[in-house]
Amino acid sequence: MLDDIIGAKKALFADGVQTVLRGHENRNRAVVLLKGNLVQNVRSESRGISARVNRDGTFGFASIAEYTPEAAEKVIKAATENALFLGKHSDRHIALPPQVSNGVVPLNREIIDVEQKRIIDFCRVVDDHIVQKYPDLTSRQVIYTEDSQDRIIYTSDAACGHLVTPRCYVYVFMNAETADGAPVELFEVFGGYGSFQEHFSDPQTLYPGIDKLYKQLMDKKAGVYAEAGYKTVVLGGFMGGMLAHEAVGHTVEADLVRGGSVAGPNLNQRVGSELVNMVDYAHTVDGKPAPLPVFLDDEGTVATDDVLIKDGILTGYMNDRETAEEYGMKPTGNARGWAFSDEPIIRMRNTCILPGKSTVDELISSVDDGYYLIRSGNGQADLTGEFMFGVTCGYEIKNGKLGRALLDTTVTGVAFEMLKTVDMVSNEVEWSSSGFCGKKQRMAVGMGGPHMRCKIMIGGR
Repeated sequence: MLDDIIGAKKALFADGVQTVLRGHENRNRAVVLLKGNLVQNVRSESRGISARVNRDGTFGFASIAEYTPEAAEKVIKAATENALFLGKHSDRHIALPPQVSNGVVPLNREIIDVEQKRIIDFCRVVDDHIVQKYPDLTSRQVIYTEDSQDRIIYTSDAACGHLVTPRCYVYVFMNAETADGAPVELFEVFGGYGSFQEHFSDPQTLYPGIDKLYKQLMDKKAGVYAEAGYKTVVLGGFMGGMLAHEAVGHTVEADLVRGGSVAGPNLNQRVGSELVNMVDYAHTVDGKPAPLPVFLDDEGTVATDDVLIKDGILTGYMNDRETAEEYGMKPTGNARGWAFSDEPIIRMRNTCILPGKSTVDELISSVDDGYYLIRSGNGQADLTGEFMFGVTCGYEIKNGKLGRALLDTTVTGVAFEMLKTVDMVSNEVEWSSSGFCGKKQRMAVGMGGPHMRCKIMIGGR
């Protein structure tokens, strides 16, 4: 945990100059077992201090890979000088409204460290279970990953706080071969926000999920290719979360709206059916902690929820303080940087399409001829909302019942058009928080969605 050695340097903030001083530490560790062999065992830490100054409407930023009081003084001075220099050479001047909020956000939790050997031993127990129960696999991997952000933030005109965001996961990969020797692979992820001992005190808690993964792999081993075309599908919650993040979420980040995203001309317009609602949650969902809670962003804005789509109508964007002023909206705490050297930019937090009223069984039974698409291995989208996702796990739906599993395929479409075809939404949400968003810099994000019945273009062989 970071000790607060920078708070006293708030006295160096110049009067009338908006300043943010951030102490920041990242920790990362990974353990990889491939067929029972330890092939990776790493741990790294980085820490430093950054300052961001808005002087006479021009931003200056500076960072240093040291965590000392002297380093804090240096970055405040350097950021101020950078703002003065840029102000002489730029016509762009951004005056931010003062007092977004004030006060102190308390420390939300602590980082609990465990011995690396304990993690390795846990992974070996899981791997032993897999090889003993499923000896017919051609290959297997058990991977442990852990990362955390520890940030202390002081501002001149907004809120301050000490924020800690730890998360840890175990990935299980399984490989097999089809009858003609083609490789097939599936994986499952366990864990989430918090420490190793919160999620992985007992390896047996993973075994039901591993058993389900093996069954899906065996189904896929005997799977078939989808029939290409415009099809009725049931998107699983993970696929809905991917859609919420990649195909919709990025288009409604205000810096990308400024850059020409499709959301610009669609504000207050219909972008989905009346069943589609989407929120970027800050730290709480239905009275429970969000997958990756954010209480305060790196501009000192206290984080609140951001309603993006309401009953199919695009109602807002995700903003930092600058774009909120530009678009006449309220900043909700979306400006974040991954490392001490990263200037904060607009990022998603826990972006989710909200649940409806139908059950998953009702969605599946309503489809005469289509597909149930469960998991995506990757996805990409552009600022037009056009997307393409790889589908790694799915099934046929025939006469309202699940049929044969699918081999790998893809789905494509334009998000705001596809969302208009949504006519059934399940009453449960599936969350995922293990990935990184790669917009300019890494960022840990949560994404979620219900099952949705819609129409989509699916690839074939």
